[in-house]
Amino acid sequence: MTGTKIFSHAGEGAWTPTPDGNRRRVLLTTDELMMVEFAFDKGGVGALHSHPHVQASYVAEGRFEVTIDGRSEILDAGSSFIVPSNLVHGVKALEAGRLVDSFTPHRADFLG
Repeated sequence: MTGTKIFSHAGEGAWTPTPDGNRRRVLLTTDELMMVEFAFDKGGVGALHSHPHVQASYVAEGRFEVTIDGRSEILDAGSSFIVPSNLVHGVKALEAGRLVDSFTPHRADFLG
Protein backbone atom coordinates (compact mmCIF):
# COMPACT_ATOMS: atom_id res chain seq x y z
CA MET A 1 0.00 0.00 0.00
CA THR A 2 3.01 2.27 -0.26
CA GLY A 3 1.94 5.61 -1.70
CA THR A 4 -1.79 4.95 -1.24
CA LYS A 5 -3.60 7.46 0.95
CA ILE A 6 -5.39 5.48 3.66
CA PHE A 7 -6.63 8.27 5.94
CA SER A 8 -8.79 11.30 5.18
CA HIS A 9 -9.39 14.13 7.64
CA ALA A 10 -12.43 16.43 7.81
CA GLY A 11 -12.23 19.25 5.30
CA GLU A 12 -9.50 17.69 3.16
CA GLY A 13 -9.88 17.60 -0.59
CA ALA A 14 -11.12 20.16 -3.07
CA TRP A 15 -14.80 20.39 -3.96
CA THR A 16 -15.60 19.89 -7.65
CA PRO A 17 -18.88 21.09 -9.20
CA THR A 18 -21.00 18.25 -10.59
CA PRO A 19 -22.83 18.50 -13.93
CA ASP A 20 -26.18 18.62 -12.09
CA GLY A 21 -25.24 21.64 -9.93
CA ASN A 22 -24.05 19.97 -6.73
CA ARG A 23 -20.51 19.45 -5.36
CA ARG A 24 -18.32 16.40 -4.77
CA ARG A 25 -14.92 15.63 -3.36
CA VAL A 26 -13.01 12.38 -3.56
CA LEU A 27 -12.02 11.39 -0.03
CA LEU A 28 -10.03 8.19 -0.66
CA THR A 29 -9.42 5.87 -3.57
CA THR A 30 -7.73 2.65 -4.59
CA ASP A 31 -8.27 0.71 -7.81
CA GLU A 32 -10.88 -1.44 -6.04
CA LEU A 33 -12.76 1.12 -3.95
CA MET A 34 -13.49 4.85 -3.84
CA MET A 35 -15.15 7.05 -1.20
CA VAL A 36 -16.70 10.35 -2.32
CA GLU A 37 -18.59 13.05 -0.41
CA PHE A 38 -21.43 14.88 -2.19
CA ALA A 39 -23.00 18.13 -0.96
CA PHE A 40 -26.49 19.30 -1.98
CA ASP A 41 -28.40 22.51 -1.41
CA LYS A 42 -32.09 22.17 -0.55
CA GLY A 43 -33.88 21.08 -3.72
CA GLY A 44 -30.65 19.87 -5.33
CA VAL A 45 -31.05 16.87 -7.62
CA GLY A 46 -28.70 14.05 -8.42
CA ALA A 47 -30.16 13.29 -11.84
CA LEU A 48 -31.27 9.75 -12.69
CA HIS A 49 -28.30 7.82 -14.09
CA SER A 50 -26.65 4.40 -14.05
CA HIS A 51 -23.09 3.08 -14.04
CA PRO A 52 -21.41 -0.33 -13.85
CA HIS A 53 -19.99 0.40 -10.37
CA VAL A 54 -21.72 -0.93 -7.26
CA GLN A 55 -22.52 2.04 -5.00
CA ALA A 56 -23.11 2.12 -1.25
CA SER A 57 -24.28 5.46 0.17
CA TYR A 58 -24.62 6.90 3.67
CA VAL A 59 -26.75 9.96 4.44
CA ALA A 60 -24.34 12.01 6.56
CA GLU A 61 -26.61 15.05 6.85
CA GLY A 62 -30.01 16.16 5.63
CA ARG A 63 -33.00 14.38 4.12
CA PHE A 64 -33.19 12.87 0.64
CA GLU A 65 -35.74 11.27 -1.64
CA VAL A 66 -33.79 8.38 -3.14
CA THR A 67 -35.00 6.55 -6.25
CA ILE A 68 -33.48 3.21 -7.28
CA ASP A 69 -34.88 1.18 -10.17
CA GLY A 70 -38.19 3.07 -10.02
CA ARG A 71 -38.65 2.67 -6.24
CA SER A 72 -38.44 5.78 -4.04
CA GLU A 73 -37.96 6.22 -0.29
CA ILE A 74 -37.27 9.17 2.00
CA LEU A 75 -34.00 8.75 3.91
CA ASP A 76 -32.80 10.86 6.84
CA ALA A 77 -29.31 11.36 8.29
CA GLY A 78 -27.92 8.03 9.49
CA SER A 79 -29.72 6.03 6.79
CA SER A 80 -28.04 4.27 3.89
CA PHE A 81 -28.73 2.58 0.56
CA ILE A 82 -26.99 0.38 -1.97
CA VAL A 83 -27.23 0.56 -5.76
CA PRO A 84 -26.39 -2.67 -7.62
CA SER A 85 -24.49 -2.38 -10.89
CA ASN A 86 -26.30 -0.66 -13.79
CA LEU A 87 -29.56 0.19 -11.96
CA VAL A 88 -31.01 3.63 -12.70
CA HIS A 89 -30.90 5.80 -9.59
CA GLY A 90 -30.96 9.42 -8.40
CA VAL A 91 -31.65 11.64 -5.40
CA LYS A 92 -33.43 14.86 -4.48
CA ALA A 93 -32.34 16.84 -1.43
CA LEU A 94 -35.44 17.68 0.61
CA GLU A 95 -33.15 19.88 2.72
CA ALA A 96 -29.47 20.78 2.45
CA GLY A 97 -27.40 17.67 3.03
CA ARG A 98 -24.43 15.44 2.34
CA LEU A 99 -24.04 11.89 1.07
CA VAL A 100 -20.93 9.75 1.45
CA ASP A 101 -20.78 7.28 -1.44
CA SER A 102 -18.48 4.31 -1.91
CA PHE A 103 -17.94 2.83 -5.36
CA THR A 104 -16.41 -0.46 -6.43
CA PRO A 105 -14.39 -0.44 -8.55
CA HIS A 106 -13.30 3.20 -8.31
CA ARG A 107 -14.86 5.86 -10.56
CA ALA A 108 -12.03 6.79 -12.93
CA ASP A 109 -14.28 9.54 -14.34
CA PHE A 110 -14.09 11.34 -10.96
CA LEU A 111 -10.29 11.51 -11.05
CA GLY A 112 -9.87 13.60 -14.22
